[in-house]
Amino acid sequence: MNENLFASFIAPTMMGLPIVTLIIMFPSLLFPTPKRLINNRTISIQQWLVQLTSKQMMAIHNQKGQTWSLMLMSLIMFIGSTNILGLLPHSFTPTTQLSMNLGMAIPLWSATVFTGFRHKTKTSLAHFLPQGTPAPLIPMLVIIETISLFIQPVALAVRLTANITAGHLLIHLIGGATLALLNISTMTAFITFTILILLTILEFAVALIQAYVFTLLVSLYLHDNT
Repeated sequence: MNENLFASFIAPTMMGLPIVTLIIMFPSLLFPTPKRLINNRTISIQQWLVQLTSKQMMAIHNQKGQTWSLMLMSLIMFIGSTNILGLLPHSFTPTTQLSMNLGMAIPLWSATVFTGFRHKTKTSLAHFLPQGTPAPLIPMLVIIETISLFIQPVALAVRLTANITAGHLLIHLIGGATLALLNISTMTAFITFTILILLTILEFAVALIQAYVFTLLVSLYLHDNT
């Protein structure tokens, strides 16, 4: 087993060339495209899940916000499939890279903010200064609200990175402990292996939940600006 705890987070290369782009594009190949009049069960379940998630996520939006539904569904499917594939042995998870998560969060957040300033200028500016604020506190509150606004994409990216990275590190550590305990105590190794199985199941759930949380927060930012 690799002794370097952070080796799985290093961007893989092939013949000296990075293959992160190919890894990012790979999950899109796993979703079948319907080509028949009557779909099979796999495509039917996929479409049902997409419709269910879309209906739940876009229920709070007006007509202008609902135009983002295709982008939001693509986002949640991409992050969810990438997170799950990253749990496979000897695989690389792009969402453990803060740079990639910032690359998703900043453009999406910027688009929602620009949409708000374009279509709801007065309401967007009103968020910087709550109604009834005493005059001496106005400069301080404007600065605080401005900082909180610019922290939003960073919080989006850091939340996703931290959750996925922490899960992978725990699996790595418990897996290494299980192998080390095999020669010391079989019963203890069996207990740690059971914990490893339960943690892996939990990480599958976390992979999907974090994809939903990331997309839901983008959806809420959009709702506040449309």
